[in-house]
Amino acid sequence: MKLSVRLAALLTPAVLLAAACAPQTSDNSASDQDEQTGTLRVWLFQEVNNRPKEKIVDAVLAGFEEAHDGAEVSVEYIPVETRAQRVRAAFNDPGSAPDLIEYGNTDTAGYVKDGGLADITAEFTDWDAAKDTDPTAKRSVTVDGRVYSVPYFVGVRALYYRTDVFDELGLKPPQSQAELVATAREIRAAKPGLYGLAVGGAYTYGALPFIWAHGGELATGKGGSYASAIDGAAARKGIKAYTSLFGDDNCPAATCAGWGGNDTVTAFASGKAAMAIGGDFSHQAVEAGEVRGRYAVVPLPGVESGSIAPAFAGGNNLGVLKSTSHRTLAVDLVKRLASKEAPSGRSTGCWGWATTPGRTADSAPSSSSCWKSSGAPSRS
Repeated sequence: MKLSVRLAALLTPAVLLAAACAPQTSDNSASDQDEQTGTLRVWLFQEVNNRPKEKIVDAVLAGFEEAHDGAEVSVEYIPVETRAQRVRAAFNDPGSAPDLIEYGNTDTAGYVKDGGLADITAEFTDWDAAKDTDPTAKRSVTVDGRVYSVPYFVGVRALYYRTDVFDELGLKPPQSQAELVATAREIRAAKPGLYGLAVGGAYTYGALPFIWAHGGELATGKGGSYASAIDGAAARKGIKAYTSLFGDDNCPAATCAGWGGNDTVTAFASGKAAMAIGGDFSHQAVEAGEVRGRYAVVPLPGVESGSIAPAFAGGNNLGVLKSTSHRTLAVDLVKRLASKEAPSGRSTGCWGWATTPGRTADSAPSSSSCWKSSGAPSRS
């Protein structure tokens, strides 16, 4: 049994459609300066447990500043939830914009359409490490054959569950989505102080496997023309399966409707939930939480018993803004941050999937090339 992976890059048509309906940003043409000294401003994402990431980034920055006399780096860790507003504001105001940003790989097409990212095709092609970038990961930084950023990490979501709770209640990892829902409710009934499965109304990527497992799609089309399919019958079944988990018998809507992915991972890591849909990049936060040593990870089950739901392959990229006045320095810093010697600090990488559900998945060092070891075909 292989894990079927849906790639973030496949969502770019939908992103483009959304971008087409969004207010256009102002002209942010490329700077005619390429300063070799001064301060580079960097925006990276604030994680659930950010300290490991900060340590790795600090080490990279020390090496960078040592290599570039007169250059300094100022890093700001921004909340994931407000990234869209901040990044688009930066595109509109180059004078106060950062030189380099971390961003979700589903945003590449939209940011390119907005004219915010620099085309770094030449620098990427000349980079020795680029040859090890898996074609799948490279797709998430490529638009119309041009490269606009570097893959930082790729992450696949799966089901975290509390082994101590399951052992106490005599439960086994669910083999189907129906079993998943039933198990979540059984745990909540037996332990009212726990959410059975932490879910979030703002956690789109947690809901997508439910939609895909039922045969639904976000959009359909070809040749550059796409139409929404989220209102199709199959997609509605998946949405109904996911939203059925919002209620007093699992995760009360009054609390969970506003949650995003970080909130669900936090609930699990803090011991408030028996299950959660998290990524391999969530491993670090869970290890630092109350449930350390008392959890395992298995693929999220599909509709049929023993099947696996298509997993959403998310992740982040590092991009240089077109408006930067430190292009050469910014590109060099991107390469250093994205190198194999400097993992992202999220304990990211590919899961070591077992052939059948029930075995803990192991995280691997961050590297886009680890896709080759996952045995998981991409699914279009």
